This record gives sequence, C-alpha cells and structure tokens, in this order.
Amino acid sequence: MTLYDLIAAQSARLKAAGLSFGHGTMNAFDEAAWLVLWSMDRALDALERHARDEVPPDAQARAVALIDRRIETRLPAAYLTGEAWLQNVPFTIDARSIVPRSFIAELLADGEQTGQLDAWLSDRTERVLDLCTGNGSLAVIAALAYPEIRVDAADISADALALARVNVARHRLEGRIRVLQSDLFAALPERYDLIVCNPPYVNRASMQALPPEYRHEPALALDGGEDGMDLVRRILADAPAHLSDIGVLVLEIGNERRHFEAAFRRLEVAWLETSAGSDQVLLVTREALLRDAARRARGGQAGGAAR
Repeated sequence: MTLYDLIAAQSARLKAAGLSFGHGTMNAFDEAAWLVLWSMDRALDALERHARDEVPPDAQARAVALIDRRIETRLPAAYLTGEAWLQNVPFTIDARSIVPRSFIAELLADGEQTGQLDAWLSDRTERVLDLCTGNGSLAVIAALAYPEIRVDAADISADALALARVNVARHRLEGRIRVLQSDLFAALPERYDLIVCNPPYVNRASMQALPPEYRHEPALALDGGEDGMDLVRRILADAPAHLSDIGVLVLEIGNERRHFEAAFRRLEVAWLETSAGSDQVLLVTREALLRDAARRARGGQAGGAAR
C-alpha cells in the first residue's frame, strides 16, 4: 500500500464515522494526512514527495491504530499528536487549552504584507497584550511578527498558562513575553498600545450543540454566556483604562456578529478581513470605546431622570 493509498483509506474511515473537524484541518483527507504522517514521524509536507512510496505493514498498523483512537475518542487530532500549527508556527498543545485556531493570527503574521493591522498601529507601538492567551499562540506569533515589541500573555487559567510557558520557551521568547495570571484586566496595571483577544464567545445554544471534539476543550475558554457576549462586555468596558493614547483592541467574536451588534449598537468598529470573511474579527480604538461609554452613561442618566 502506498502512502497516498493509506491516507485515502483512512480519510474514508474518518468521513464515514461522521467526525467534526476544525482543530487544524477542515476536512477528512487533510486530517488523515496529518495523523498518518505524524504516526510515521514524517513532516506534514511529506505526502507531496512520497505519495507513491510503499508503506511497511508495521507503519500501516501504527497509522490505523491512531485513526482508531481518533474515531473512538472523538479527541481533536491536536490532542492526539500533542502539537498544533498556526500560521506555520508549531505549538505544544494538550487538553489544558483549546486548540489554537484564532483568525487574529493571520492579521499578525501578515501585517506587513496586507497592511490591514499595520494601518492601525503606530511607529510607537511597543507594548502588546494577548488577553485570554490560552496556550500562548497569539503572543508568540505577535512577538515573531514584530521583533521590536514586548508582549504580556494573560489568562485566568493556571493550566493554560503552564502550557503557554512551554510554548514561549519553545520559541525562546522568554525575554520578550511575560506570562501572567489575571481575570481579564484585574491583575494588569499597565497600558498597552495593542490588545489582541480571542475570548470565550460561544452563545448558550451553540454550546449545547457543540460536536464531541469541541466538548473535549475547556468550556471556560469557549462559553460566552446566553448571547456569547458576557466576557466581551467586560472587556470592552475595561479596555479604555488599559489602552494607551494610541491603543487599539483587536477582538475575535467568531460567528457572533449578530449578538455583538445587538449588544453594542452604536459602537464604531472596523471589521477586518480574514480567510473566514469580514465578520469574525473586529478592531476598535480607545477613542471609540470612550465615546460609546459616554453615550451609554448619558443614556443611563436620562433613563434615571425619566423614572
């Protein structure tokens, strides 16, 4: 059996089992290729060069056994391999953190090429915060993309932060990335020129309908409350006090744009283009947040007077 034949056969098994993807791959064939190649200790691009190579029976058995585990446990593939890739950057991963997949990574990695994010930054941008950092992937990608910046990587989860420290060390960025435990901004006294955040934003109905693969991830990192906006409300309320005078916040809200716009009807934001479209990630300035807070305060005062 050739390498291609083996991957195609295991792809058919994954598809027939009705698995869900989205933790590094988006379809059964890519997932089978990842798992088969990993079981053989081969690079992810090995299929292009070795598609017609014969696979020894013992290597076939190892690959089939790993696919068996994927089907039987419904664990995300990244939890089985202990590694995930985001923007071609490898990260150590396990069930202490969600699998890294934020679209903000595209904006950080491609900043100079697309100019989307760079257009909002200043030549004075130096202090960066990765809020809700999880396994530290956005902090690492930001530090790699912008060698002049210093990054704080913050999360409430001690388990996730232990994994973040592994990844910071893996990329030898201990001198530029600080890993901090904090309930959102509570333990963060500094102001930042750029805050990136991929918070829990899945709404209650969607949480209840999540496939088993996603249920293996920490619910703390996914559950955004009834409309998905519980943490987002706190973040936007507190962000101005933690943004510098040139500061901007880049926030991922996934498929929750409808709920976001219902909760923040008059907030002026810029929607940024990613491979998932232009409704998954937004950017908001400190000035826009302050204007919105002032409008809300005036509205509350008016309501109080009417009562």
